[in-house]
Amino acid sequence: MSARGADTPAQAERPREITPAELGFTPQPAVRWLAPGVLVATGVKALLATIFGAYADKRELQGSLPARVYRHGDDETGEVWFDFVADLGDGFNATYTVASLLAADELDVPSAGKLPRGEMLIMGGDQVYPAASVTAYRNRTKGVYAAALPHVDGKRPTLYALPGNHDWYDGLTAFLRVFAQGRPFGGWDTAQTRSYFAIQLPQRWWLFALDTQFDDHIDAPQLAYFTEAAKQLREGDSVILCTPSPSWVDAHTSRGAEAWDTIEYFDTTIVRPAGATIRVMLSGDKHHYSRYAERGGGRQEVTCGLGGGYLTTTDELPESVVLPPPTTRIRAAGPSTRYDLAARYPEKRQSRRFAAGILRLPFRNPGFWGVAGIIQSLIVLAVLYGLAGPFGDRPRGFFALVASWTPAVLLAVLVVVGWVAFARLDLRTSRLRGTVFGVAHAAVHLGLSLAWGLLITELYRDVIPDDVLSNWVSFVVILVGLPTVLGLVHSEVVAVYLMIASRFGINLNELMAGQSIEDHKGFLRMHIAADGTLRIYPIKVEKVCRRWVADPDGAPGDPLLRPHGVQLRPQLIEDPVVVTPRDEPNR
Repeated sequence: MSARGADTPAQAERPREITPAELGFTPQPAVRWLAPGVLVATGVKALLATIFGAYADKRELQGSLPARVYRHGDDETGEVWFDFVADLGDGFNATYTVASLLAADELDVPSAGKLPRGEMLIMGGDQVYPAASVTAYRNRTKGVYAAALPHVDGKRPTLYALPGNHDWYDGLTAFLRVFAQGRPFGGWDTAQTRSYFAIQLPQRWWLFALDTQFDDHIDAPQLAYFTEAAKQLREGDSVILCTPSPSWVDAHTSRGAEAWDTIEYFDTTIVRPAGATIRVMLSGDKHHYSRYAERGGGRQEVTCGLGGGYLTTTDELPESVVLPPPTTRIRAAGPSTRYDLAARYPEKRQSRRFAAGILRLPFRNPGFWGVAGIIQSLIVLAVLYGLAGPFGDRPRGFFALVASWTPAVLLAVLVVVGWVAFARLDLRTSRLRGTVFGVAHAAVHLGLSLAWGLLITELYRDVIPDDVLSNWVSFVVILVGLPTVLGLVHSEVVAVYLMIASRFGINLNELMAGQSIEDHKGFLRMHIAADGTLRIYPIKVEKVCRRWVADPDGAPGDPLLRPHGVQLRPQLIEDPVVVTPRDEPNR
């Protein structure tokens, strides 16, 4: 690799300009999730991954790879610092802001003091967007993190990664090449050989990271790996369990209950038989922070997907959840316990205010504007054909009437089906409610199309002079002006729909994906003390940096780029979360 690439050695020349040639990777803008190309490509890859994943499960093949249980912590002090970040490989500004904070020797956080960099970094899923490839990982993740920490003198931090759904879109091919072959990310070492791992921590703490492939199941080689690792567990040990998605949030839904049953099965099969207890669950996938605390107990369920992906809302989160849910199919499941929502970021009121930002939809996603204009123009032209034929007399006779309106009717059916499917994207949405909102949304678009057709018909008949129709102006207006105006108007109709539907729990993800909010990012810094106490520091940065300059004269371990004109200000989302290990009989 080039001396300025992601594996930059200490003696390599530091970049003097922010260019791909100097950096060794190409910084990427934030993904425009409602751009038609991204929507289609991501949808197709997700569909193919779901269909073929069951027949070509890369996890089954990993059984032939070396199986190791890793160990981290200071043998002298019995302590360890480590970090957790998830949903990170999106736009450069957000991802590099978080990476540079993670890479710092220490963070001076108000009300928390100086927090040293973690000995290990756990990436909790979705390390790249919109879909995995070696090139995408280099430009959106590996190059970014190597630039943040190009070199370390002495003991280097170790990076572990758990795949999320976007990492799975190519069947884990690129993920395994990037994270499971021992290749460093600048100053970060990698050690894992599979897409899942077990780490022994000080004071009888363990970290297990499960690869559940779209919340589907745990494969046999993975179960065998954790069964073997669990032989090292002792009565009273505490476990931190990392999963690709926070299944506890949706455990009350049918799809969520299935995902939770996978976790419950792992607990009843691997953890509890060894006498250990899951004390903390960590996940990303949802691009916000939330924490559910066990009522009457100390277990914590933490979601932190603030590593770089677009921000998502928190106002729809349930105030409490019951785990395992009453509908669990695991016969050996433990007693149901209620967990209360103890903290969230952004706050509920702030989260609701973000909804209005979707009104910038056509400007944040110009491609959506363009495609909406083309589609709506076709519908309006079909309506015009039905109203008056191809700008001629009205059709006469029943069969002529049917023939003239057939294109408009067919397009109308496609519009209704499309918007109903859009409203039912979220599996948590009631099918009936999604159908009602989808039909209502389609009706607005179709009503506007009919109104546009009537307006244009009247203009051509009574207002526009005949001589105008015979020149090129009319042609330009129809081919350029009509799609531009219709695209803008109908894009705003979609934006207003998303604002309204989100209040009823519909298309919440699309509401925020269409905005691609890069601010409000963060991660978790954790510390296991000599007395066995685990402290979780949820760290946020309200504003990401959008202007960077090269630092050619910096020390080998300094970030290759530094903020220009701003200072990154890490803060606590909430007071440190304190988790004590379960009382042990022999203590």
